[in-house]
Amino acid sequence: MRVSANTFSDTLINQLGNLAVRQSRLQSQAATGQRVRLPEDDPVSLRRALDLNAEFSSTGQYSRNIARQLELAQASFGGLKGIKTLSDRAGEIATQVDDLKSPEELQFFAKEVTEMIKQAVHIMNGTNRGDSIFGGTIADRPPFVMTLDASNSVTSVAYQGNTTLAETEISEGVTITSQTPGENTSGAGPRGLVSDSRSGADLFNHLISLQNNLLSGNIAAVAAVDRGNLANDESNILYHISSNGAIQARLEATDALIRDRGLAIEGQVSKEVDADLAQTMVKLNQTQTAYQAALQSGARAMSLSLMDYLR
Repeated sequence: MRVSANTFSDTLINQLGNLAVRQSRLQSQAATGQRVRLPEDDPVSLRRALDLNAEFSSTGQYSRNIARQLELAQASFGGLKGIKTLSDRAGEIATQVDDLKSPEELQFFAKEVTEMIKQAVHIMNGTNRGDSIFGGTIADRPPFVMTLDASNSVTSVAYQGNTTLAETEISEGVTITSQTPGENTSGAGPRGLVSDSRSGADLFNHLISLQNNLLSGNIAAVAAVDRGNLANDESNILYHISSNGAIQARLEATDALIRDRGLAIEGQVSKEVDADLAQTMVKLNQTQTAYQAALQSGARAMSLSLMDYLR
């Protein structure tokens, strides 16, 4: 077989080039710790890594959504506790009032109830980062507006919010809201906190009724009407406290699952793209040795001439 004069040199240059490329790639893997950086390194692994990174990005957004909903749920719980305290006190007053109470005592209780109504309105108008906690999606005005008479007694409390609640996705295809509408008299949709037609709750009107009956000394109405109404309000508040606790537990459980999935994805990405440092160093040493051997053998062969073979 005839071999041209350039065959050996061309082959040597090609082999040295391949070894140099391999050596450079292994050095890069050892320096960065990554086996796959470019599509040509491993197209299949790179594609899997990109898909996993996209999923990881989604889990990060889900975690942020959960954190926001937890914050809203905790803010809502603070309001619920405040309303529960006021409701409890109103129930105590309605129970304590009897024919033995003097007109002055009844007036004192009436003023206390008036201040309780004002405090309840303040709580129900609470916001968190600009979001109304109990007003639905209405953000340009407080959900509750109060009207007073000349004697500073409360005559009415009107709801200006809605029953539409902003939902957030906390995992693929799963949405949740931590908001509670202050009022819902439609008979459908989320249950209202201070007023709900299905439960018979109407806290502000019931407190106003208690206030007025105390001012007028109508003890019979307090016993016959107000006590039962306030009991309905308390039951409705307890329902919302229970629901809030369930929402927080669900958010925390989902967050734990999301975090675990994120850690699992990081491990999967590492398996796809990270280099085994020990194995990489062994391959790098082997390649460097092969490169040096090729240089030495090539130099020795290139130095030979026809006269060396004729001796």
